Amino acid sequence: MEALFGYVATNRRSPKGKSHSAIPSKDGSASSAKTFLLDPRKSQNIAIVLKSLAVSQGEILDTLIDGKGLNADTLEKLARVSPTEEEQSLILQYKGDPARLAAAESFLFSILKAVPSAFKHLNAMLFRLNYNSEIQEIKESLQTIELGCNELKSKGLFLKLLEAVLKAGNRMNAGTARGNAQAFNLASLRKLSDVKSTNGRTTLLHFVVEEVVRLEGKRVALNRNGSLSSSSSRSSSNSNGNYENNIASNELVEREYVTLGLPIVGGISSELSNVKKAAQIDHNNLVGSISALSTQLVEIQQLVSSCGNGEGGNFVKEMDHFLGNAEEELK
Repeated sequence: MEALFGYVATNRRSPKGKSHSAIPSKDGSASSAKTFLLDPRKSQNIAIVLKSLAVSQGEILDTLIDGKGLNADTLEKLARVSPTEEEQSLILQYKGDPARLAAAESFLFSILKAVPSAFKHLNAMLFRLNYNSEIQEIKESLQTIELGCNELKSKGLFLKLLEAVLKAGNRMNAGTARGNAQAFNLASLRKLSDVKSTNGRTTLLHFVVEEVVRLEGKRVALNRNGSLSSSSSRSSSNSNGNYENNIASNELVEREYVTLGLPIVGGISSELSNVKKAAQIDHNNLVGSISALSTQLVEIQQLVSSCGNGEGGNFVKEMDHFLGNAEEELK
């Protein structure tokens, strides 16, 4: 265990939080003994992460001071080894020889001595790198909602259906206080399928949709008939009522209306394509994500404000530029 993993398995941190040293080798040599301030397992995990990084400790320090230089993957790995406040205090209070510290403790000691708020710097830089992708998702959601609202407000087929519902409701409530309504609650739409006809064969929902289908088909038929009549005005005496003469009965006329109107009403899905997309957006998640970004920006602003005593370096300049743009964009 000592040879492969750098510490003795039985070495554990004492309840009082005092540091321990690894047991020296059999020959009595203490050259390989290292001091562990953290729990040995956590110390070892941190050491493994640090070993996987393709950057030196000096490059990490430069990044902390300059506010740039490391990619998101490296920043994420470093953020994962962030010690607790208690562990940071324990490391910063170490008065012994830094050379005797284990790999993880040695790294943390050097970093925190140089930049006490090192891991807040790392989190701020990681947030900045991920900000564009997160804000882009929010922008796309808001754009979808805006387009959906425009679809609902446009004078399209959906509005005709709502008008038909209002007229049907007023007709059924004629003679009562609710018989001349100018609007209705959207919750009423869910009740349309509960209102049955006297013969029990259809519902108010089906009736309204079928009437709109028929009227849309009639409008198409009249427009078509009008264009045919205008184009053949010279022989109007011979072709007067051409459309009706080609249909044997009123039943065929109504069937023709339905045939012409059904594709139009069936196209409401394409007319409300963005409404359907907007309906899939979780409102709470959207609001929460915007709130989370705002909170993180405030935390970074507080960090920048506290870095005025020589700790800031170019980090403050980099973050100030980012904060200015991000706060305005988020508003």
